[in-house]
Amino acid sequence: MRPMTEEDVRESFVNASQDDLRLVAVAHDFVLTDWDHLDFLAWRDPETRGRGYLLIEVDGRAVGIVLRAAQTTSRARSGLCNLCHTMQPADQVSLFTARKAGDAGRDGDTVGTYMCADLSCHENVRLAAPLAPSEIRTSVDRRIDGTRRRTEAFVERVLDSVRSDA
Repeated sequence: MRPMTEEDVRESFVNASQDDLRLVAVAHDFVLTDWDHLDFLAWRDPETRGRGYLLIEVDGRAVGIVLRAAQTTSRARSGLCNLCHTMQPADQVSLFTARKAGDAGRDGDTVGTYMCADLSCHENVRLAAPLAPSEIRTSVDRRIDGTRRRTEAFVERVLDSVRSDA
């Protein structure tokens, strides 16, 4: 990803209201971000419980998504992150929803998917050893590529209503 400032990040959000933008808090270690080694950046809001953010470049343009984490936890023993395909204990996977961009989002339309609760997918796919006994790992490069594709697909679902209106 190209290096970004906090202002660049705020300007990238496609599904944020003015109130949402006022509440955005970048990660505490944002200034230390190694942009050259990121496929995307995701973080939990350090000040507002239940909020998270996803930032990715799509067609050379930074696209930011405001996420909301579900307040309830699963009764299952384990869960699968739909982005990085990492099997984790259920309390470490959470349903995140995002308001759609444009009029659809203002009308209340959302999309959701299960993600690592701490939004650490970028790091998880780079781990060489399996995280769970039954988890089968492909090569790290294939996992990185797959995570990138699935993250882009989620962002496309958020942008879908805007692109269909154009």
